[in-house]
Amino acid sequence: MTAATLLTPATSVEPNGHRVGLVARSDERSYVRVLVVLDTTVLIIALLIGYVTRFGDGDAGGSEIPYVLVAPGLVLAWLISLKALGCYDDRVVGYGADEYRRVSSASLRLAGATAIIGYIADLGVSRVFLGISFAVGTVGLEVARFVVRKRLHRARRVGAGWSRRVLVVGDTAHVLELVHTLRREPYAGYQVVGACIPDALLAPVAQRLGDVPVVGSFRGIPEAATAIGADTVAVTASGELTAARLRRLGWQLEGTGVDLVVAPALTDVAGPRIHTRPVAGLPLIHVEAPEFRGARKLVKGLVDRSASSLALALLLPLIALIALAIKLDSRGPVLFRQVRVGRGGHEFGVFKFRTMVVNADALLAELTARNETDGLMFKMRRDPRVTRVGRLLRKWSLDELPQLANVLLGQMSMVGPRPPLPSEVARYDGDVARRLLVKPGMTGLWQVSGRSDLSWEDGIRLDLYYVENWSLAADLTILWKTFGAVLNGRGAY
Repeated sequence: MTAATLLTPATSVEPNGHRVGLVARSDERSYVRVLVVLDTTVLIIALLIGYVTRFGDGDAGGSEIPYVLVAPGLVLAWLISLKALGCYDDRVVGYGADEYRRVSSASLRLAGATAIIGYIADLGVSRVFLGISFAVGTVGLEVARFVVRKRLHRARRVGAGWSRRVLVVGDTAHVLELVHTLRREPYAGYQVVGACIPDALLAPVAQRLGDVPVVGSFRGIPEAATAIGADTVAVTASGELTAARLRRLGWQLEGTGVDLVVAPALTDVAGPRIHTRPVAGLPLIHVEAPEFRGARKLVKGLVDRSASSLALALLLPLIALIALAIKLDSRGPVLFRQVRVGRGGHEFGVFKFRTMVVNADALLAELTARNETDGLMFKMRRDPRVTRVGRLLRKWSLDELPQLANVLLGQMSMVGPRPPLPSEVARYDGDVARRLLVKPGMTGLWQVSGRSDLSWEDGIRLDLYYVENWSLAADLTILWKTFGAVLNGRGAY
């Protein structure tokens, strides 16, 4: 059975798959062009800010340096530097931290090269002008990329925007698993449009794996990719896909414009822990063990306590105002202290502003049947135990501000897994218990990814991902995203 035989009924919703693929490539090029225009605009503004800051009235202080020529030259050199480091590569833009790292690296390298050339050649260009321009330009490029990426992510979530069209190849079980993984984060830009499975699993009629059409077997992968307009072939595990067949597939895709991606069975491991090392022509993937102690942990603890001290000092007026509102709104104490489980299974009292009536625990038994979440947690969107002020505090996550004291005491971290209740921990299995290898956090991946809207399984997966792959850079990213999550208010109840 050929790929064409299976294509006709299975992909009737997209009869012009190749044309769709061309449109996707056009959208991709349009996105890159937008980035180039945006970067150019940001750089021009940065250089203008640097010039005005240094020279004010615009006369360049009588300098003989022709800044009217220096500025365009710097813009051009900056764009070339961004291009040289792959900042417009379609494999980089739109998702992941690598795009931001490359933008920063390109800017810093150009700044270093400019400083060295200026010193050796004694060009006389103002160092203040260059310093301000590079500082503003680097930050501006990062912010602009963040803004345009967020717009792209929102478009991808509703099925619009530029995305890669992916043909998944492998055994049925592994194909379904990879499809689930890619669809879990639609903003990543991988849209599965078809699958190829082993010959032995093909049926004489059109097949689907879930809602993914089976468009062929391993014998006609390039033809199937062309027929459905796929621009990426993602290969997952299969006993029939030997090294020789995979190498031959790479040769067959050369010059077709279709990328080949190999998806290993290893999941939820971040890039910094993965190193590829070629051995006898075989790319071996080395996975570093998670780091639960050492110098980086000491630095994280120092950063946590410094940040919590500063935050408590700055937010003291707000904390006092919230305490007064709680006291005036309902009977009971301002603070609520609840036993939670921290690193290593040690229990501690977590501080929160009281958002419920004083007998909330006694009323829980009556509400158990109305639980709106799965797993071990209890959540209700309209919990009758929550006070009027409590609803506002929960919406903006202000009820968690007292946990800054827990961070200062070393019981919690600014970023980490959600602090669980002892009753939850008592029912943990071996995998879930790994959440207790690090300190719980005031915020974490669970909060910036949906909070209470997440299923129990997704919440645990995010917590375990953080435990295995934490880093100071990731902590800063999560803290930054927390502001957006709090303002959005999604999943807060």
